[in-house]
Amino acid sequence: MELKLGLNVELGFLGMYCRSSLIVLSNICARCFCRKRFTLTRLLVILLIISVITTIFSISYLNVHLRSTKRRKIPPLPLSPCRANITDMKNPFKKISHHTKDVLRFGEKVLVLVDLQFSKAGTKIIRLLEAVRIEYKVVSTGRNLPTLTHLDEGKFAVIIFENFNAYINMDNWNRQLLDKYCLEYNVGIIGFVPSTTDMITEIVPGFPLTMEYNQKLQDYKLNRFSDVWRVTKASQFYEGRLPGDWTVFRTNHSTYEPLSYSKKQSQKFSVSIEDDDNKPVSPVIYDSGKIDNIKRILFGSTLRFWLHRLLLLDSISYLSHGKLSVSLDRYIQIDIDDIFVGKEGIRMLVEDVEALAQKQELFQQIIPGFHFNLGFSGRYYLHGSYDEDAGDKKLLEYRDKFWWFGHMWRHEQAHKFNEEALTLAMQQNKKFAQENFIPVKQNYAVAPHHSGVYPVHEELYKAWRNVWDVKVTSTEEYPKLNPSLRRRGFIYKGIMVLPRQTCGLYTHTLVLDDYPGGKKGLDDSIKGGELFQSILYNPITIFMTHLSNYGNDRLALYTFEGALKFLKCWTNFNLKSLPPLQLALKYFEMFPEERDPIWQNPCNYKRHLVIWSANKTCEKLPSFMVVGPQKTGTTALYTFLAMHPGIVSNYNSPDTFEEVQFFNGNNYYKGLDWYLEFFPDPSNSTSPIIFEKSATYFDNEVVPQRAFSLLPKARIICILLNPAKRAYSWYQHMRSHDDPTALSYSFYDVISASDIAPRKLRDLRNRCLNPGMYAQHLVRWLDYYQPSQIFIIDGEQLKNDPINVMHRVQRFLQVEKYYDYSQHLRYDPKKGFFCEVLSNNFRKRKRKSYPPMTDEETLFLKQYYHKYNVALSKLFERLHITAPSWLEEIYEMKRNELTTV
Repeated sequence: MELKLGLNVELGFLGMYCRSSLIVLSNICARCFCRKRFTLTRLLVILLIISVITTIFSISYLNVHLRSTKRRKIPPLPLSPCRANITDMKNPFKKISHHTKDVLRFGEKVLVLVDLQFSKAGTKIIRLLEAVRIEYKVVSTGRNLPTLTHLDEGKFAVIIFENFNAYINMDNWNRQLLDKYCLEYNVGIIGFVPSTTDMITEIVPGFPLTMEYNQKLQDYKLNRFSDVWRVTKASQFYEGRLPGDWTVFRTNHSTYEPLSYSKKQSQKFSVSIEDDDNKPVSPVIYDSGKIDNIKRILFGSTLRFWLHRLLLLDSISYLSHGKLSVSLDRYIQIDIDDIFVGKEGIRMLVEDVEALAQKQELFQQIIPGFHFNLGFSGRYYLHGSYDEDAGDKKLLEYRDKFWWFGHMWRHEQAHKFNEEALTLAMQQNKKFAQENFIPVKQNYAVAPHHSGVYPVHEELYKAWRNVWDVKVTSTEEYPKLNPSLRRRGFIYKGIMVLPRQTCGLYTHTLVLDDYPGGKKGLDDSIKGGELFQSILYNPITIFMTHLSNYGNDRLALYTFEGALKFLKCWTNFNLKSLPPLQLALKYFEMFPEERDPIWQNPCNYKRHLVIWSANKTCEKLPSFMVVGPQKTGTTALYTFLAMHPGIVSNYNSPDTFEEVQFFNGNNYYKGLDWYLEFFPDPSNSTSPIIFEKSATYFDNEVVPQRAFSLLPKARIICILLNPAKRAYSWYQHMRSHDDPTALSYSFYDVISASDIAPRKLRDLRNRCLNPGMYAQHLVRWLDYYQPSQIFIIDGEQLKNDPINVMHRVQRFLQVEKYYDYSQHLRYDPKKGFFCEVLSNNFRKRKRKSYPPMTDEETLFLKQYYHKYNVALSKLFERLHITAPSWLEEIYEMKRNELTTV
């Protein structure tokens, strides 16, 4: 019936087209014949033109007709269930938990030893660890081992060698050190043994183990009796050729247990001892430690084979005694964006909607409570062909079967509009939902093209809250689109932003042949490839799909049915579903460290710049920062810098005066737009050199990472004063501001306060003492910025010789127009420091005077800061930085004392 109706409609259009063509033709002919100078040549030209036009229209019609016919093919059938050994389906020895009751004396970090810093095999290991959020440290095997312990605890839970031969051939010192660490802290080793063409077989020195290299393997099954398996379901059997060349292991010692079996290509599986030719080989083996009490798991190939990713996760979990186990719960949400947005010919028909509802019921058997989540822009409802409009109506008929969320009325890109326009668009979409009884109950929304979510468009968040009461959204753009395994979540202004994943299907992926690589390419993604790994690595996965993926060949249904069945075949994951709001709460319960956003420079990433408001500019961001610490002369430096005609400072804050204090407190949660308001528009200033000064940045733990994320090319200026003087100056500063604690206690009482002292006293003690631990704070900055980006100013020299200091500062900043401070700064003997000269008068500056420290206080601080000053001296020596004069004086006195003794 539908086919006849569609055919009648097409024939009707064709008839109308033919009639129109005949009318046009007759009119032209009539005009031509009525003319006196009508010739046969003109007639032929007219007929030729009409023929060309007719051909163009015919081709267009046939393309539409063929595309329509193409989309009506029977959609591809989902992948068949995985192959399993029937005798292995029940595994009485399955052990899901690796946790132990023993006291574990190591941290939650993995040490990865690689041959080269950016080797392909090592990079795959590191990316897997990043994807599952396991902390790691990478060290080259050509160097000495890093410090393995801290106090009485080991730093690393597992040791991974990219190339196990590096462990075998390790020098005696490092080998003994590593083995002793593994024995004392019960830490295991994972090693990958790449194939080599240099030899065929090799006996491992010191171990009853033989390795056979350069093997071509096919088929793969797991040892179902092993306790290593946790994520991996060991009852399955992989059939087919394995990628690349392999190393296999042979041994007769009881310490070794094969974890997997394979066979050489053209070989048959046999468990007969007499049949050596067909005996399976072992590409992954477990050393239980019976020889030297160190447990090891060896892989005969890299992570190129997809199943080894599961095996590596289980190996890390097993050898860390469950400390580095990933969750077995996997929450899945599938969004269908733009459910009414699509050009005619690619939208859903009635049978597509029915198939969607039927598959949802099937998926609910695999994922309890699962619902497809449909996003809509109401403006495009009933904008398809007759049959496609019927599909739209069927969606509304089935409205209560699905979850729903709003886009924009016209699918607008949020970053291009102000709050008023966005609010109006959302209100129109909401009205459409109300008029059509669409149940929008999830407090969830998605911005078209991810526009305005990140980089943040403040107006979008306000409109979302006001119109839809949105509490949750998702994006694939934070912190960047690629690599996808590093996508994370954050919370901004009360809206939880979750990471979103793609499944390889986009708006243009209509039929199976459209997918890169066709059916094989999509099947590879499902069976261990990118789609499978998205769920493997992420305990919560939100997939982005589109309307066109559910019409045409219904590729989304094909893809997810195959993926879910494959997951159930090969993993012990518990597949679950939650409504978006509960899902977001679950996500930040799992990853509370991701609550705080990390602001980046949108101009450093093309995709972000495209979805950032055109009226914003990165040129307002500062080129350098004065980061402190407090009470070292930062205000004087700020004043001197502001005198320079080619340098522009930030605007003053009504709360913190000349300091912005963006990166280290609640101001950071106000967002990038708030920060940019503190800087002048470069078009209105005479210089592009803009800076900010916030002395609270220096010793704050989170500031270096936050600053580097937004300002990776910025230069950093620090002022280091004798830490004892700095501590005393802070105490006096607090007294001058009538701080009750500072007024109630002497300086010695403050700096010598114990950890059981009243909280306010401890807080004041920490603010006096902690910023002066210069070395540990500088190291934190050096984790992100290059030494060439950091300039250290001697606080004493800034006070006594600011002209020379400012000369060096200008050179460090590479200021084009030199400013001669000797003409603008004069020493004021009454105040005891340099001041700016204005018309032969000094600019007024605050003079602070207070009694000197007592001998008891001086001695206490000298002893307290000794180890920190030693560390600072060594750091300067390593970085080839000239030490401040006060630091040289301290150690000159120390040397004199030692000489006297």
